Amino acid sequence: MSLSIDAGRVASRSRVRASAQALCAAGRHGAKTVAEALLPESAVIWRGPEARGRRAAGDRHRVALTFDDGPDELTPSYLSVLERFQAKATFFVVGEMCAARPDLVSAIAAGGHELGGHGYTHRRFPGLAPSELREELVRTAALLPPSVFGRALVRPPHGDVSLSSLVTCARASFTTALWSHDSGDWKTQRSRDVLEAFESEDASKPGAIVLLHEGQPWTLEALPAILRGLRETDRELVTVSEMLYG
Repeated sequence: MSLSIDAGRVASRSRVRASAQALCAAGRHGAKTVAEALLPESAVIWRGPEARGRRAAGDRHRVALTFDDGPDELTPSYLSVLERFQAKATFFVVGEMCAARPDLVSAIAAGGHELGGHGYTHRRFPGLAPSELREELVRTAALLPPSVFGRALVRPPHGDVSLSSLVTCARASFTTALWSHDSGDWKTQRSRDVLEAFESEDASKPGAIVLLHEGQPWTLEALPAILRGLRETDRELVTVSEMLYG
């Protein structure tokens, strides 16, 4: 019996080492693919079932828009545009900013949108000790409504992950949520550039999870046209958890 247990532990450690080496060797896109292949869906996701070759119920064409780095003074305007188009989204919010503006957290939830954590201090997860990361996760989650799907979502600041950060989040009952399409709105100040990013098939592919940001007038300016374009292509705009578990 002890030999069997020891062999299992050795095999497990070998798999962990192989996973760590693969993640380190891969680029960001490659790392997501490797993580998706090696870890359960409850640990890390970056695209919906349709994008992974699995048919959704009723062959639906769902896209999840996500907004990082809020809440802030522009949040009500973002919510107004989403309400106008009857669109749902997922907001990955910073704990410190939620503590300063709990009214905006309530407004996001009242609009039927999903809230996930984005770190309490917006520090990169791989640079934190496991205990520090758990504190960031728990402090932020305490300021948000509980997930109706059971597991809460967290998006690492800057999308930075490591095998250790993924495991720490999973053990704390959080699912690390990345994205399949980056709008690039963080590296421009022109709404035209944001709109052009949605001309890519990746932005409207069924199962796409799209990265956008709060607090940016150019993103807000582009948002009505983005939503109009997705509606015209019969995309159903849902939250990340709705796409994954609904």
